[in-house]
Amino acid sequence: MTMKKTPLYEKHLEANAKMVEFGDWIMPINYGSQIKEHNAVRTDAGMFDVSHMQAVDLSGDDCFDFLQNLIANDVAKLKTKGKALYSCMLNEKAGVVDDLIVYFIRENNYRMVINAGTAIKDIAWMQSLAKDKSVEIKVRDDLAIIAVQGPNAREKVFEAIGGTREMCEDLKIFSSTNVGNLFIARTGYTGEDGFEIILPKAASGFTWDMLKEVGVTPCGLGARDTLRLEAGMSLYGNEMDENITPYQASLGWTVDISDRNFVGKDVLCKSDDAIKGIVLESKGVLRAGQILKTDAGDGIVTSGTHSPTMGKSIALVRINKNATTCEVEIRGKLLPVKIIKLPFVRNGKVLV
Repeated sequence: MTMKKTPLYEKHLEANAKMVEFGDWIMPINYGSQIKEHNAVRTDAGMFDVSHMQAVDLSGDDCFDFLQNLIANDVAKLKTKGKALYSCMLNEKAGVVDDLIVYFIRENNYRMVINAGTAIKDIAWMQSLAKDKSVEIKVRDDLAIIAVQGPNAREKVFEAIGGTREMCEDLKIFSSTNVGNLFIARTGYTGEDGFEIILPKAASGFTWDMLKEVGVTPCGLGARDTLRLEAGMSLYGNEMDENITPYQASLGWTVDISDRNFVGKDVLCKSDDAIKGIVLESKGVLRAGQILKTDAGDGIVTSGTHSPTMGKSIALVRINKNATTCEVEIRGKLLPVKIIKLPFVRNGKVLV
């Protein structure tokens, strides 16, 4: 199978990035030091090529009603142009088909960004639900996405890209706007402030270079994962999948049970399972798949890593929400861990 490349592939090679297979894509895992890239985002500004993520534009007379049925959150909350909403698409068993962000462009016109690994099935699912409805589902294969994140990210975007200060300085979190042919959203996946920029493929290389010129550090998927884990942000395929409900993934806050019907609502129910954070105080590394023993039953590590910010091993885990004590099984030994309230780190500050 031929691996896919983003429009910024050559830029990654020029920067001597270590390239790896990521699903169907060839992507940079780091540019020499994952820890330096991680710390750049926590202390200054870093940028990620996330062009493998799929932008989809939805329009048509039935678009609003279609989205109300498609996702578990309430699209009616989007009353202001550019406002964004995080939600999950569910199947008939209330399992998570994908988690996503949807942006309100104007009446019956929305933009959605879905995960790379689920894009094909997501689009097929949407198309099946759109039959006999006045809805156009336009897959935007002509676009790239650059995420610029960190305490200085917004200021450096303003410096690098003309017109952004005027249009984006007062942009609220989880809102978006257009600056010329750039669609700029104040969203991210790192626990830091910043922008996600959706732009034409042809403009992506120039924009990448301009950001690099003002001191934004290129970052790979390795740092993106440690950053999102420190921020307590779930990853599709780890914390959720088609057999896990939003409640089991601690995403109940994204579910709006109102008068409207949506796919999976009839069988969606609360759960004692929850995603929690743990910290390993002793030596060792927490990894996905490790078994947990708690005072409320067994659990499992869904994502684990060494935290560069905290200097400790941390993990997201699925355990009973009532658990108060916990041990992790590593190489046949049970080691005590501390259950904490997520996130571990947010806006550069350790919260544990």
